[in-house]
Amino acid sequence: MASVPIASHHSYMLQATYNNLLVFTSILIATLASYTTLNLAGRISTLEKKLHRTFWLIGGACAMGLGIWSMHFVGMLAFSLPIPLGYDIAITFYSLVIAVGVSYFALDLVTRNILSFVKLAISGTLMGLGIAAMHYSGMLAMRMSPAIEYDIPIVLLSVGVAIAASTAALWIAFTLRLNHLRFLWLRRVGAAIVMGFAIAGMHYTGMAAANFPIGAICRAASGLSLNWLAITIIVVTINVLTVTLVLSILDSRLEHRTNVFTQSLKRANETLQYQATHDALTGLPNRYLLSERIQHAIDIADRSKMRFALYFIDLDRFKAINDSLGHNIGDQLLKGVANRLSATLRKEDTVARLGGDEFVVLIEEVADVATAAHTAEKLFNCFQSEFDLDDTGISILSSIGISLYPENGVTSDALLSHADAAMYEVKVSGRNNYRFFEAAMNIANLRTVEIQQGLRAAIKNDQFFLHYQPKWNCSNGTISGAEALLRWRHPKLGLVSPVEFIPIAEQSGQIIAIDHWVVEQVCRQLGEWSAAGLATIRIAVNLSQVNFRSNSLVEDITRTTDKFGVARNMLMFEITESVAMQNTEETMKTIEKLQKAGFDLAIDDFGTGFSSLSYLQQFAVRQLKVDRMFVNRLSTTDPKASSVVSAIVNLAHSLNMQVVAEGVETEAQLALLKGMECDEMQGYLLSKPLESHDFIKLVNRADALIA
Repeated sequence: MASVPIASHHSYMLQATYNNLLVFTSILIATLASYTTLNLAGRISTLEKKLHRTFWLIGGACAMGLGIWSMHFVGMLAFSLPIPLGYDIAITFYSLVIAVGVSYFALDLVTRNILSFVKLAISGTLMGLGIAAMHYSGMLAMRMSPAIEYDIPIVLLSVGVAIAASTAALWIAFTLRLNHLRFLWLRRVGAAIVMGFAIAGMHYTGMAAANFPIGAICRAASGLSLNWLAITIIVVTINVLTVTLVLSILDSRLEHRTNVFTQSLKRANETLQYQATHDALTGLPNRYLLSERIQHAIDIADRSKMRFALYFIDLDRFKAINDSLGHNIGDQLLKGVANRLSATLRKEDTVARLGGDEFVVLIEEVADVATAAHTAEKLFNCFQSEFDLDDTGISILSSIGISLYPENGVTSDALLSHADAAMYEVKVSGRNNYRFFEAAMNIANLRTVEIQQGLRAAIKNDQFFLHYQPKWNCSNGTISGAEALLRWRHPKLGLVSPVEFIPIAEQSGQIIAIDHWVVEQVCRQLGEWSAAGLATIRIAVNLSQVNFRSNSLVEDITRTTDKFGVARNMLMFEITESVAMQNTEETMKTIEKLQKAGFDLAIDDFGTGFSSLSYLQQFAVRQLKVDRMFVNRLSTTDPKASSVVSAIVNLAHSLNMQVVAEGVETEAQLALLKGMECDEMQGYLLSKPLESHDFIKLVNRADALIA
């Protein structure tokens, strides 16, 4: 190793030399320690947990202190005199403790959010004095006799360099602690080189201040090889700094990934929370969140002795719009309604969507009934102008039921139920209006609940039964078929009309089991008639919208017909016009499956929906059934009604379909329908719906003809 002699300031002083390689190594260690310090500052500044921060401060201070101390010690090992040298272990250790303490102070300072100029100056001075104390403690560890003579101006210069270097290092570390800076690693490398030379400059300035008299001896000298000691310290220090740096980087990346995962999880939780409490289509609060807000309103109302009001809003004839124009238009309409309602109300009010076309508005702090009515007028006026959807103006009206707290209930469920009951009364009395809840309305609501609960046991307890209404052939007056009509005898309510219980069954999903029961009963009856040698006839069965969309519909029906040995052409299935026009592509597929399996189809209630002629032609169903509303209007004094029915008959015949008129109740209607060449008809004039044994007797009578 090359050595550089250092000329002494006085001729009576010992001539000192430096090992260039160790000098370079000391500067390298100072640079590596500086880079590690900068990285640690960036790492610690991101920590939020106090315990985690303290752990890294202690570990970082040990690594940083060891690096600074090692630089000084290696620098001293690079220094040699023409006498044996050594170092007192205890004093050397104390100098290391000083370095670690100074490092802890520095790291704690630069990792805080604010570093004022005054604080920087004071901290830089204290740190510089600490480093100088470490350096001169290390020099003291040589235990020279006589003592080292110091050149005071140079000592002061070294202390000044230490303070300046410390202040610069603190400012650089504070500035580069943020991990989001561009080219951060490059900035830290450049800063580490500057800091390394500054720290080394302080050391070698301090060494220049030391003078060793001729004849001095080192009382700490021993037989230990200083070169091997230097190598050991260098290796240990570099390893410690490297491990610390790697751990800092790995921990930072791990925390970054953890933070990314945590933020992702937080966003997912927020999304799930939002989805759990809001309607997916409109973004309005759903039933769950609405119940929470109603309970909150109850708590506030109890304290303030104020009322609040609930408005249950149902869109009139929304289903017809949805079925005829498609779900896309229907969804846009629901969004438009949500936007109008929200824009009409105050920010503190709540607009919620319960599902389908049902909305609920919660208005808090309602002074009196007149105020609630005024708000109802505002809500009602939201529907007086058209909704512009896809350049199409659509009008929609509403039925609104209102309940007040505490007059109409003291719980969320009671208030919602009573507002719903009031809305139902509006529907029954003509729609397009609003009403406040009255106690008498509960009777209808309780009946609905009782019907829904009773449906669960109806099949199991044999409460359902079928009637058959004959279809008469207009050309020869014979019975050409029949429609199976479902009847229900409730143990408490008596006979319940299908008009009342079928919609409830559809809403609750119980209609699927009911449809299956009807098909099975019809097939069983056809099998029994055939086994008895009686003439059998084709029976029409109504299919609900829910069952018609079932993927297993055809398989379920064919399994039933095969079970009872019934020919498939003995069954015809009827679907309403609105069901047929809803999702026409799926309708086409289902119709084709049924026709391929050997079943015929009819479109019921024709004329009440919005049909497309192109789809009617593609459906190629067997029959169109004219709704009884048009048949009831038939008379010699109402030519418009006759024109409508005649047009339907001509349309059906042009599409190779038969026409069935339902609800024939007068001789005049019968004559007009015959004149229009209607194919089949049914109604009370010809025969009321009959029980199975009466119906089959009628079918097998030779005189069962119409004139």
